[in-house]
Amino acid sequence: MTAALRQYDPPSLGKRLGNAHAMTRVLMLEVIDHACRRFPSLGQSARTARLMRLIDAEAWTDAALALIEIELPLWQVRRIAYDEGEWHCALSRERELPDWLDAAVEGCHSDLAIALLSAFVEVQALEVESSRPSVPSVRQTLDPLYVPAACENFG
Repeated sequence: MTAALRQYDPPSLGKRLGNAHAMTRVLMLEVIDHACRRFPSLGQSARTARLMRLIDAEAWTDAALALIEIELPLWQVRRIAYDEGEWHCALSRERELPDWLDAAVEGCHSDLAIALLSAFVEVQALEVESSRPSVPSVRQTLDPLYVPAACENFG
């Protein structure tokens, strides 16, 4: 497990996004530092350079969409809607399915970029959870007094 995943605390990051009034450079970089697995390994690729230019230009919605594209290549934006002062953003793996069949992940906030990143953080939490084995693994340690013995009886 990478260092980024060990530090990743989805409820804490989700709460931080929910409590933010607007997107900031610090908040965007915090999301990248704590929730991104692919971004650090891409190095100075064209996609990471584009994302950093968007962050420098404070183009938060475009930066959030670029981050989703980099980190979640199998996910797409299914829906963006504005209702009663909040943006509702849904990400989906199967965008062409009817709503009632799709397992979309939704985020909402009064700031569009934060709504997108809230959904992104939820998907990342699902991805981390699904990558864990269904059966707990236990590291086998030998008792220092354990001595193997051959007990064969050929008689």
